Amino acid sequence: MVTRLPRSADLARFCQKLNRVKTLEDDMMETSFNRCLTTVDLALLGIGAMVGSGLYVLTGTVAKETAGPAIVVSFIIAGIASLLAALCYAEFGAHVPKTGSAYMFTYVSVGEIWAFLIGWNVILEYMIGGAAVARAWSGYLDAIFDHRIKNFTETHVGSWHIPFLAHYPDFLAFGILLVATAFISFGARVSSWLNHVFSAISMGVILFILIMGFVLARPQNWGAAEGGFAPYGVSGIMAGSATCFYAFVGFDVIATCSEEARNPQRAIPRAIAISLSLATGAYILVSMVLTLMVPWHSLNPDSALADAFYQRGYSWAGFIVAAGSICAMNTVLLSNLFSLPRIVYAMAEDGLFFKVFSRVHPRTQVPVVAIVVFGVLMSLLALSLDLEALVQFLSIGTLLAYTFVAASVIILRFQRVKTEEASNASTRSEASAPASTESIGATEPKEYESFSDKLHLVGKEKSKSRREGGQMKAFFEPYLGFLADFDPGEVVTVAVIILMVSAICLSSILVFGQNQLHLPTWSFALLVLLFSLAFVFSVVLISVHQQQQSTQTFQLPLVPLTPALSIFINVYLMLKLNYMTWIRFSVWLLVGLLVYFGYGIWHSKENLREPTAHSVCARYVVFPSGSLEETVQAVQPSTQPSQGLEEMAGEEEAKR
Repeated sequence: MVTRLPRSADLARFCQKLNRVKTLEDDMMETSFNRCLTTVDLALLGIGAMVGSGLYVLTGTVAKETAGPAIVVSFIIAGIASLLAALCYAEFGAHVPKTGSAYMFTYVSVGEIWAFLIGWNVILEYMIGGAAVARAWSGYLDAIFDHRIKNFTETHVGSWHIPFLAHYPDFLAFGILLVATAFISFGARVSSWLNHVFSAISMGVILFILIMGFVLARPQNWGAAEGGFAPYGVSGIMAGSATCFYAFVGFDVIATCSEEARNPQRAIPRAIAISLSLATGAYILVSMVLTLMVPWHSLNPDSALADAFYQRGYSWAGFIVAAGSICAMNTVLLSNLFSLPRIVYAMAEDGLFFKVFSRVHPRTQVPVVAIVVFGVLMSLLALSLDLEALVQFLSIGTLLAYTFVAASVIILRFQRVKTEEASNASTRSEASAPASTESIGATEPKEYESFSDKLHLVGKEKSKSRREGGQMKAFFEPYLGFLADFDPGEVVTVAVIILMVSAICLSSILVFGQNQLHLPTWSFALLVLLFSLAFVFSVVLISVHQQQQSTQTFQLPLVPLTPALSIFINVYLMLKLNYMTWIRFSVWLLVGLLVYFGYGIWHSKENLREPTAHSVCARYVVFPSGSLEETVQAVQPSTQPSQGLEEMAGEEEAKR
């Protein structure tokens, strides 16, 4: 039996399915969730997600091993780089106030399969992140009690010596995650109140550290006798910036809460700005007082802050630091458990994931099934798995999400406004415009399958006077007129692809060019120059097109430059990760593709919205002369469409 090869039309239709975008409701404020979160609630959620255990561990590690006292500069650079990504989230969170964060933003602008893969990676990111923080929380509390919990477990339960499994079952981490899951299932208001308590304690401890730290500061610790301010040079500062960048991961929890914010158009951008500013200030000031209290080379990377107070003779302050560290970890746990079920809910609500996870409890108004199931899964990960080898998944998943959100901002900003009012106004204005022979450019009737898709061609000359999003700016049309023939947004989409490819190539040369590839200096410089020019060319090509202008919601400044820089930074940091992370990431992507092609593509709501194909369809005929009302007539479906077309043409000649 001969298997028929797929036709090009079938392949094109299949690709359209993969890249279809989500259709947003007319009233995006309508939701089954409880819109109860204020700007303060959202800002504290963001602060809790960013200012976690990294403040107590990461600062000491980077200061001692990577940057020295210049960690202050590293945090400033990392904060600016994080700001680029945060502003992209702020624009989307205000423009599309729906839960789902990066998944939702990618779905409404780039395409379905890309959105699914982003959501699939974010799910793993939150699960591993929450489980890792729970184990860190357990280990920190165990260390306070001289590791008695660990010793008791190994003695009475036993230890494991199996690859990918933990050395012993961590029942404390398992229990804290189950308790946190129970609190999250009570509703957004309860979760927010609990986060307020832990965040207030954490910020109080940070304030105590800053006051005591500046009192005990010794400026000579930055002097030449101790190695100077930047003992590792500029390369150490930049390497420290790459590590410090991950300290700011977590502001996306604010965008995830868009559907539960009272006024998302205002609250989301403000909350992201407030939380990122406070988190950046906290990291900079804490790293400053830490390296001023004691010499940077004497820091203990595992417990830098507590050890610094101990070296200065204030051992009692270590207990306060420990309390702040545990509260900070609690806020990170809450933010992970708060965000993860809502990502799952958004995917299930769109039909791309199992429908059972889209159930919302009628009283608490939260996706209780997703909360319970994934809270238990996260607890089991913390109980049994060795998470140290998987922690870098957090980096690659987050950076990939940042990259697609930045690209989505460009695509959405340069799209035509798709509103019912604009469509009706365009139809009315074009229907009243005369269709000239030059605008149609034919001497015979033209037959179109869709009236709504081709109607704008009739009044093309008049429509040129209105510049919509994605159209070329009038100033550049005399010089780049050949690009004006494309539909609005098409050239921008191609330019975004060029931008992504050039960013990947440029980053690859910078990361691997001299060490792994051993390129000569001249070829290294030439490739950097070529790909840099391609990157700049794509940004310029996007810039010559008209943007959507909105005064109702927050808009990212300096588009497309700002998201383009964010894309480059994210791609560069992704390529800095080790190859085992990429291998594990590829395996997880393959599993996600099996889920998508086995379930998601068939149950997608966008798949149900697609009209079924018919063998007979109505046709419209546009004649080269006369007004639109006189010359466009519907042809009744018949078995002989060509005969009906000839009869209609004869009737028109008779009218004349």
